[in-house]
Amino acid sequence: MAPRPAHSWRWLLANFLKREVSSRYTGSVGGIFWALANPLVQLALYAFVFGVLLRAPADSLGGWRFPAFLAIALWPWLMFGDSVKRAMDCIPANTSLIRKVAFPHELLIVAAVGGTFFIHLLGWAAVLVALRLWGEPVSFAGLLLALPLLVAQFAFTLGVGAFLAALQVVLRDVEQAVGLALTVVFYATPIVYPLALIPAPYRDWLALNPLAYVVTRYRDLLSGAGGWQAGDLGVIVASLLTLAAGLWVFRRLSPWFEDLL
Repeated sequence: MAPRPAHSWRWLLANFLKREVSSRYTGSVGGIFWALANPLVQLALYAFVFGVLLRAPADSLGGWRFPAFLAIALWPWLMFGDSVKRAMDCIPANTSLIRKVAFPHELLIVAAVGGTFFIHLLGWAAVLVALRLWGEPVSFAGLLLALPLLVAQFAFTLGVGAFLAALQVVLRDVEQAVGLALTVVFYATPIVYPLALIPAPYRDWLALNPLAYVVTRYRDLLSGAGGWQAGDLGVIVASLLTLAAGLWVFRRLSPWFEDLL
């Protein structure tokens, strides 16, 4: 039997996305409120520790107050970190479906990452509006300029998520290693501190982290400071290459999932 064309699976992807979003908080009293409440608690804790106890110099924050400086980068980090973890969980969680139904398994990855991105993107939008009302210099024209970088971040996250999800089926220790790696990457990304405070030799190393570049650019663009840079195109190209590589590995290992799960 000839394989079905990709577009014929759109209805299944739409259902996976709907299930991903609706099932996150099914049965909880607060419902999707927790999608905003949990990051807000993290924001409050980080703002107190790094903005009050370990106060960063105001002139290193690019014109933002520290809670705003932190919030602009925290939600994009959640889009990445939570999406990777959901992608890694989605294959084992759908073992029975994979064994019974023939379909492109990458649809599960797209739904896991897409649903998580959507939830945190709503939270980020609400926070940006709140910051603007609070008097922060949030430029919505800058947000339009940041959209291509947001799409690139989605592609990068999808590629990383697909690669790790496939690897997790083969090597069960991957989940533990990724948990540690995400903690390291979080502190290697200038979310709770300005990059300007890092000594130059270490700053060069941090610059190799694509998330460090992206969150810094979000802050610059949302403050209305400048426009596109040559490095933005490089990040988009690198993200698309990461997506292609991650999906290639996933598709190579996907036929073995039924036997390994």
